[in-house]
Amino acid sequence: MKVSFFKKLTGITIAAMLAAGSIAGCGSKDSASIPDDGAANGKDVLRVGMECAYAPFNWTQTSEIVSNGDKAIPIYGGGGYAYGYDVMIAKQIAENLGMDLEIHKVEWDSIGLSMDSGEYDCIIAGMGRTAERQLSYSFTEPYYYRNNCVVVKKGSDIENITGLSELAGKNVKVTTQLGTGWVPLLNQIPDAVLGANYETTAEVFMAISNGTADVAVIDLPTAESALLTNSDLKIITLNENDTFSGDEEMTNICIATRKDDIELRDKIQGAMDTLGLTRDSMNELMEEAIKLQPAAN
Repeated sequence: MKVSFFKKLTGITIAAMLAAGSIAGCGSKDSASIPDDGAANGKDVLRVGMECAYAPFNWTQTSEIVSNGDKAIPIYGGGGYAYGYDVMIAKQIAENLGMDLEIHKVEWDSIGLSMDSGEYDCIIAGMGRTAERQLSYSFTEPYYYRNNCVVVKKGSDIENITGLSELAGKNVKVTTQLGTGWVPLLNQIPDAVLGANYETTAEVFMAISNGTADVAVIDLPTAESALLTNSDLKIITLNENDTFSGDEEMTNICIATRKDDIELRDKIQGAMDTLGLTRDSMNELMEEAIKLQPAAN
């Protein structure tokens, strides 16, 4: 009988995790995939950067145990445990490579700079593979494919739109997350007023809830996750003939390494190939991640 991707995931036992004060091994900037020091148990370490604040891709929780029985990963340096779709994938990859997993929590606007400085060796953080980012980083093939959407306030005069053209003349104030591929899409909304963009998606949704902004451009899984705890929001999936152009780059969610760390990029890709990720298995895992999201996220 074929075992589902998620059941295979939950059956994995991760090797003993690093103690909070243990030394995370890391090689030189050019050879980060082979740490010099290694973990306390002698295994190499897959050091991953993510926000830990971008549910359902990644979030912070206070307990190690997840409601499905799986274990979240201690955040390096303390501050809780990380879980979500990105962590589920990272655990699979680390297990396949025979490495320990180390999660580093980092602000989105410095996630690339922190990797370049050597704090961690790859980014698994719901990052879209854009042409601009490929100038600075090396990317794997996608480990998730997402759709984009807009979010408005329930009960507003735009809650029933089905296309961008219907916003013409309404002078809606628009917002999204800073430093993302959604920022250029805001200019495609007719007669839009550019509002402030925010560091986290939670702040983006708050802006819609409190009326600071009228329209948020975001990805569908994150919007679905937000609706679990924000009943005043409404997701609008735009008609394919009346939607954004050039947003395909944001649908390809890939793992990034430093530009010159091809060795680690190829190791991770090899693990992904072995796992046999498919769109169906990705969607199955994402659905599970959304269900497991703590209310605080």
